[in-house]
Amino acid sequence: MLVENDEGIAGWNIDQQGNVRAASRQTDDGGTEILRVDSDEMERIYYTTAEENAGIARFHEDGTHAYMVTNRGDDVDLSRLVLFNLKTGEKEEIASDPEGEVDLGGAIFSNITNEILAFVYVGDRQRVYPQQDEFARDYEFLVDEFGDLNLSISSRTYDERTWLVSVSKDVNPSSVYTFDRDSREISLLYESRPDLPSKYLAEMKPVRFTARDGLEIPGYLTIPKGMDPENLPVVINPHGGPWARDTWGYRAETQFLANRGYADFQINFRGSTGFGKEFLNLGNKEWGTGYMQHDITDGVKYLIDEGIADPDQVAIYGGSYGGYATLAGLAFTPELYAAGVSFVGPSNIITLLESIPPYWAPMIKMFHTRVGDPDDEEDRQRLKEQSPLFAAENITAPLLVVQGANDPRVPQAESDQIVVALRELDRDVEYIVAPDEGHGFVGETNRLAFYTAMDRFFATHLIGRWQEDMPDEIRETLERITVDIETVELPEEVAGLDEARIIPLPDPDIAHMREGEKNYKTTLSVGGQQMEAQVKQKISFEDDRLLMVELAEIPGMETTSDSVYIKKDGFLPISRQLHQGPISISLSFSDEKIEGTIDQAGQTMPIEQELESSIFASDRALHLTVSALPLHEEYQTTFCTFNLMSQQVKVMQLEVKDLEEVEVPAGEFTAYRVEFKDMESGENGTVLWIDPEDRTILKSETQLPAQMGGGQVVSELESL
Repeated sequence: MLVENDEGIAGWNIDQQGNVRAASRQTDDGGTEILRVDSDEMERIYYTTAEENAGIARFHEDGTHAYMVTNRGDDVDLSRLVLFNLKTGEKEEIASDPEGEVDLGGAIFSNITNEILAFVYVGDRQRVYPQQDEFARDYEFLVDEFGDLNLSISSRTYDERTWLVSVSKDVNPSSVYTFDRDSREISLLYESRPDLPSKYLAEMKPVRFTARDGLEIPGYLTIPKGMDPENLPVVINPHGGPWARDTWGYRAETQFLANRGYADFQINFRGSTGFGKEFLNLGNKEWGTGYMQHDITDGVKYLIDEGIADPDQVAIYGGSYGGYATLAGLAFTPELYAAGVSFVGPSNIITLLESIPPYWAPMIKMFHTRVGDPDDEEDRQRLKEQSPLFAAENITAPLLVVQGANDPRVPQAESDQIVVALRELDRDVEYIVAPDEGHGFVGETNRLAFYTAMDRFFATHLIGRWQEDMPDEIRETLERITVDIETVELPEEVAGLDEARIIPLPDPDIAHMREGEKNYKTTLSVGGQQMEAQVKQKISFEDDRLLMVELAEIPGMETTSDSVYIKKDGFLPISRQLHQGPISISLSFSDEKIEGTIDQAGQTMPIEQELESSIFASDRALHLTVSALPLHEEYQTTFCTFNLMSQQVKVMQLEVKDLEEVEVPAGEFTAYRVEFKDMESGENGTVLWIDPEDRTILKSETQLPAQMGGGQVVSELESL
C-alpha cells in the first residue's frame, strides 16, 4: 500500500523512483485540481475550470519540478508543455505547436537521462520534432526507410539501444519492427493484419472547408479506389464522443464503405478535441440546431459545391454522438440526406442527461457546461429543441436504428422512442437490438450481422453494392437481433406504472423455506469468454428473521460473500453486507428508505434511496423471496425491488409461464419457469426455474448490465 484513496482522487502521479508525488481530481464546478502529495498530506497547487485542462506528464529529475501539459489562462489556447515548480507554482513554457494549429500530442523522454527526445503533434497528419541529436539521426533514418506514414516508438529496451517501431498509414493498420540503433538493422516482428489486401484499399486525404461563420473546419475524405472524385454517393461519418477527434490513418469502417463504392467523409466539427480549447468550447451547447451540427451540414454542402458528392446520394452514419448527429441531420436538415444509420445514438438529450448513471456523478457538471442542465428552465427548452425526437415529423429519409440492450450510456429507451415516433408517422425505419451488447458491439458475430444489415441498407437507398451471400451463423444472428417495429413500446406508456410503485407486496409464506445448504455451479459468459464459480448458499432461521449467506469462489480471485437478513413476516429485507475483493457494500432497509455505503479502494460513496412503498430484496435474495410466493401456473404479481447497480427502485412484473423440464448437474426436474420483466424499460430480465414442491431454485439466467461487462450469468444446482 502506497497511499489510501479517501479524498476522491481520480488519478495519481508517480515519479521515476516510484514515489507518489501528485494527484488530480474533479472539482464541484466541473474543473480539475492538481494536488501535491507530501506524506499523508495533500495540497492544491494547480487548478483549471471546466473549459480548460491540465495534467502532469512526468517529474523532473531535480525533485522540485514537473512537466505539465496545460492550456490554462485567458491568453492560452493550445495545450502546451510547461516546467512547473511544485512548491512555488511558477511555470516555464517548454513547447507548443510550432505551426500554431493543435494541442501537444505528447513528449518522448529518455528513461536514462530524463531529457526530452521529441515532441509529437497531430494536425492533418502526425508531426514529430526531435529535440536531441542522436535521436534525430535515428528517427530520420527510420523515416527514410519507411517513407510517408505514421511512425511511433512503442517500446524501448532498458539501455534504449533497441526500439520497437510501429508504422501505419491509411491503407495499413500497423506493422511492428525491431530497430537496432547501433547496427542500423530493421527486422519485421509482426503485421497486425497480415491478410489484409492493402493494395485494394483507398487513400484517406486531409480536407479543410470553411463553415458558414468563416471558421475553418478540418476533416478527412476517402474516395473509393479507382474512382474519380466526381458525383459520388457519400456517407458522412461524424465521430462519437463528441469530445474526441478523427485522425489520419487506417480505419476499418472507412475502408468497408469505400469498398462498397461510397466516399467517406469524417468531419472534426467544433467541439472536437485536439485543436485548442477555443475550438473545443465553441461546441458548448451547440448540439443539433447549433454549430456542431451546422459544421456537418456545411461539410455536406462543401462536397456538393465541389462536385464530389451526388446531392441525391448523401447518407449519414455514426455511433454514440455520431448516432445523435445522424438523427439530428435527418430531423433538422432532411433535404440533405437520402438515408441514415444511427448506432446507439440518443434521440432526446433531456432523457439522456437524466439517465446518467450514478458512477458518472463527478462528470455531471461537465455535461451541464458542455451540453446543458435539464433542471435549468432555459436550458431545458433549448435541449428539447435540439432533440431529434421532438422533430421526428421532419424525418423523411429511411433510417436504420441500432442499439445494445445493456447500454448504460445511451439507454435502449433512446432508440425505442425514435423508432416508435417514426412508426406512428408511417416512416421507413428498421431496428436492430442486440440483447447481449452495450455501448457498441463487442461480439464478432453481432458486429458482422450489423455490418451486413448496414451493407444491405445503404445499397438499397444509395447507388452501391453489397455482399448478399453470408454464413448461416451471421444470417441467423441478424434475424435474431432484428426487431419487428410493431412490437416496440415506450416505457412511458406502461399502464399503471405510478400505481405499481405503491402497491402492497405479495404475501410470501415462510413455510416454503427450508434451512440448509445448497451448492451451485455458476457460469459468467462475457464477450466470448467464460468464467466459472462455485457458489455455496446457506439459509438459517434466527428468531423473527432468516439469514441467507452466499459464498462464491472463482479460481484466481478472492472469495465473494453476500449476507442478507430478511424478516420472516413478509420477507422484507433488513440489511445486506457484500464483500467482493476491494469492494464492500453495506445496506440497511426500512419502510421509508434504503441507506448504506459502497467502499472501494478507500473511497466511500453513500447510498440513500427514499421509498414510496415497501420493497423486496435484490439479486439472489430476491430469488429466495420469489420462491416463497404462492406460485402456480399463470401466477402473476407486481412488486418493487432495489437495483444496486443503478441505485434505483425498479418496478418488476413476475409471471409463472409454465411447467418445464429442466436438467441441471443435480438431476432432471419438472419446474416452474418464472420470468421477470422491468415495467419501466419493458425489458425481460432474470428467468428462474423453481421446484414446485420444495421451492428449491434449480436454475437461474440473468443478463448483466453493460457497466458490469454485459453477458449472461447462468447458475445451476449441483447438490443439496
